[in-house]
Parts: sequence; structure tokens; C-alpha cells
Amino acid sequence: MAKALEANDLEIRFGVQTVLRGFSLALASGEKVLLTGPSGCGKSSVLRCFLGFVAPGAGSISIDGEGLTAATVWRLRQRVAYVGQEPDLGTGTAAQAVERPFHYRANAGLRRNLDRVPELFERFHLARDLLQKDVGSLSGGEKQRIALISAILLDRKIFLLDEVTSALDKAGKQAVADYFHSRDDATALIVAHDPEVFSFVQRIVALPGNSQAKEAT
Repeated sequence: MAKALEANDLEIRFGVQTVLRGFSLALASGEKVLLTGPSGCGKSSVLRCFLGFVAPGAGSISIDGEGLTAATVWRLRQRVAYVGQEPDLGTGTAAQAVERPFHYRANAGLRRNLDRVPELFERFHLARDLLQKDVGSLSGGEKQRIALISAILLDRKIFLLDEVTSALDKAGKQAVADYFHSRDDATALIVAHDPEVFSFVQRIVALPGNSQAKEAT
């Protein structure tokens, strides 16, 4: 069976600096994996490689068994939901930010998913009147949860989560953890400095604080 996410012998370089070398990782469909390690060890860069935003110096990336290349990147990216630590919600109200992805042709058929917004706002401890607020007035934690809700509404089965609970209180962190724990159908590669929040994951992969990395199995 094809892996949902797979990196083989990955090397990540920025200029003359090698951030990661010889890193391999595979996630089965539905698997949850936590990626940990000190700052600067390449965790976020690994996620960005899966999105095609960072081109590895060596090695290969595949999504659902298909190689990520210049020819496939736009199509494969549509199978993946990415939520970062400091999401950019654009301008306008929170409601407009949530609706914006559905203006694109690729997502137009999913517009009915917006009916789930009240349910998801409640699940992630957000007040409904927040939808009318300008995104510039939202707290970091509110932005993180709205970005996460937007990603969920796109019906992607693969999630790349980069410090998505860093600005949340204990209850907010637990709500995010409970959601992904309940999603047996979702694959998630999670970067977090507080691994206890995601105690339900099947594996924890620790990147070393140097430019060497072994296979993560």
C-alpha cells in the first residue's frame, strides 16, 4: 500500500549550510507522527518540502505514492492541508477568511462544508461573533484555530501542522488534540515543542540538533 507521506534520503540545504542530511520518513494512511527537535534542526523545512515550497538538495518526496515534482506539485498540494504557527488570514473579517479558499475553482464544489463552521467554532472554543471581527484584531490563538478550521473544511486527508497550538491555552490545545485523535481517516505530521499535547500519536521522530539524521521508522 502506498504511503500517505514519504521522504527518502532527504537533504535540505540553505546556501552553504546543510540543515538536514540523510533523512527518511514514511507515514501510512491515518498515521499520526510528531516531529520534534531543537530549533533550527529542520522540522519546519521538512513540512515545507512536502508542500514543494522547499526543494531538497538530494532525496525524494512522495504523496500518496506519487513523486512530488515540478509537474505534479500543484495537483498533489491539493491533497494536503498545511497550518502554520503564524497563519496569514489575509484581510477582511474572519468570516471572509474562512470563505476565501472556496472562491477558487478547485474548492468550489466543497462550499457546502461552510455549513459546518458553527459546529467547528464550538469544538475549538471560538465564539460565533468572532466571525464578524477584522482578522487584524484577532489574537494569535484565534488566528491559529480559524486557519485550522479552514483547513478542515477543505476535506483534505493529510495534515501538516507546524506549531498550531503554540498560542493556545490548555483547553484550546486539548481541543485540537482531541480532534485529531478522533480522525482515524486523517494522516498528520505534527511539529510541536509540547509533545505531551499530542500524546496519542503513534510515533515520535526526533531530529538531532546537527545536520545528520537517520531513518525514522
